[in-house]
Amino acid sequence: MLTKPLLSLPTECSTREVAHALGLAVRSVQLMVDRGDLEAWKTPGGHRRISRASVERWVARCRQEGPAAEARAGAGTPAAAAGAAAPEAPPAVGGASQAARRAQVLLIEDSAHFQNLVRLLVAHNFPGIDLHVAEDGIVGLAMAGALRPDVLLVDILLPGIDGATLIARLRSHPQFERSRLIVLTSLDEEQRSAYAYALAGLPVVHKPRMVEDLPVLLREALHA
Repeated sequence: MLTKPLLSLPTECSTREVAHALGLAVRSVQLMVDRGDLEAWKTPGGHRRISRASVERWVARCRQEGPAAEARAGAGTPAAAAGAAAPEAPPAVGGASQAARRAQVLLIEDSAHFQNLVRLLVAHNFPGIDLHVAEDGIVGLAMAGALRPDVLLVDILLPGIDGATLIARLRSHPQFERSRLIVLTSLDEEQRSAYAYALAGLPVVHKPRMVEDLPVLLREALHA
């Protein structure tokens, strides 16, 4: 079902109208157009117009198809998607739906290396959870709204929407008040002091120590 801001969009939208409807910055929408996520063209007067239908398709893809259609990189094709779930555990005893009993974890991380590392750590330590992956803040925000994950793993430095802004938005939105946040970063303590406003009170994993620290913090978050 489309939200009211989307329903109010005209057939041919301005960048600002799309940004308002999706709750994103204008620059973020421009980046989505540049990489082919949204269908756009320029009027004879040089103004960019975006097809409302392509916005609806993008939102529907984020809500219904999950990371396989969401985490699209520069190639702009579903085959380039980076999202993947951890290996599934055996079916639940007694015929109960296994999917309904599995915790949902969303990783928002643009580095393929660290995406794969987190997948390995989750598969080894937490075979009973579903891991979803987004490659940038724009897709990550949309996926978070669709999934309402139990735990969010968020890198500070992201394309689209930077991680600190994304974290601040997630923390201030009542929709995510039950989601636990864990911050991932390659920045040391001094370097990340500039993001203190967003990180206050949150567990932080320094990427060089991810193997040691992430399983511990993720287990605490899942049991919180």
